[in-house]
Amino acid sequence: MELHITGDSAADQLLSNDAFALLVGMLLDQQVTMESAFAGPEKIRTRIGSMAPAAIAEYDPAGFVEVFKERPAIHRFPGSMAGRVQALAETIQRDWDGDAAAIWTRDKPDGQEVLRRLKGLPGFGEQKAKIFLALLGKQRGLQAAGWREAAGTYGQENAFLSVADIVDQESLRKVRASKQAAKAAAKAAKT
Repeated sequence: MELHITGDSAADQLLSNDAFALLVGMLLDQQVTMESAFAGPEKIRTRIGSMAPAAIAEYDPAGFVEVFKERPAIHRFPGSMAGRVQALAETIQRDWDGDAAAIWTRDKPDGQEVLRRLKGLPGFGEQKAKIFLALLGKQRGLQAAGWREAAGTYGQENAFLSVADIVDQESLRKVRASKQAAKAAAKAAKT
């Protein structure tokens, strides 16, 4: 299934074909729009010529920050996010032999194990790991037993809570509306 997250065909094709690129997009998805975050891997690939975990892990850290700063910037926080992407690349290279998909395929893990593995990655907390697990299940064909339960509310059908539910412009609109409603509810709860 082809992903349609960024509105850019080259960026979406990379996300659809490269498990590590998809992980990096998820990592970048904070304090920027989803489209911008998930377009980041294509910008990296274009600028350094590769999205291979080994290439990113071995890239000069100061130079990698400059790659993030180049206009249009890959993220609004280029220094910290460049470091997180390199830490993720190092982990994938070291622990998963450079194969990001092994996180959800090696030894046929169930949903809880995939969630545990995702939470073990740099920059992936509970919520981000659950959203990514839901993305794998809803749009990447993950068949791991119990993935919906492990993903929590993000695993529900027709939830429209996250990037896992975006397949077209209408679903993007619904996800944005649910995020705005959640922010408004959180703000109201503080007052």
